[in-house]
Amino acid sequence: MRFAAARHWVFDMDGTLTVAVHDFAAIRRALEIPPEDDILHHLATLPAEQALAKRAWLLEHERTLALGARPAAGAVELVRTLCRRGCRLGLLTRNAHELALLTLAAIGLADCFAGVDIVGRDEAPPKPHPGGLLQLAAAWGVAPAELVMVGDYRNDLECARGAGAYAVLIRPTENPWPELTDWQVRDCFELLEQLCGE
Repeated sequence: MRFAAARHWVFDMDGTLTVAVHDFAAIRRALEIPPEDDILHHLATLPAEQALAKRAWLLEHERTLALGARPAAGAVELVRTLCRRGCRLGLLTRNAHELALLTLAAIGLADCFAGVDIVGRDEAPPKPHPGGLLQLAAAWGVAPAELVMVGDYRNDLECARGAGAYAVLIRPTENPWPELTDWQVRDCFELLEQLCGE
């Protein structure tokens, strides 16, 4: 795929469009989740009443982080360039939809994403499950292979691979998942440079 020609972009939020601030080890400790367990998957296995209380705590903790979110290097410039080009933009996050809206407002990108194109943990199975990407592809009327998924972690890459989408990893250091990555850039600025250079 030539990236300059790509018209359908899906972004991870935390750590991709924002500076990463989640302390997942601390969250696991606060919620009494084993260090090796996925937080969302663990909560899904709990009895309803216990899960409800822990989800409420998580939502409020993440709300505080969302309100203080800062844009990652080059994120605003990249997203606004794609907007000006008329690209369709989606957000696929393991965060809650309402907090994704708060985060986008905090980093100055709320006007670039339609509400229906923001898929959170309650709208689709959380990444690495490919359901959210497949949902966006269906809504946009395109094949999953026409989507570019941009993220900073293995979950994003596995999600893209599972859906049949193109996977871009934003990571300034060596890539531990080369078998899942179609393209790696150090940050959104480098991705924008590559797009403008094609």
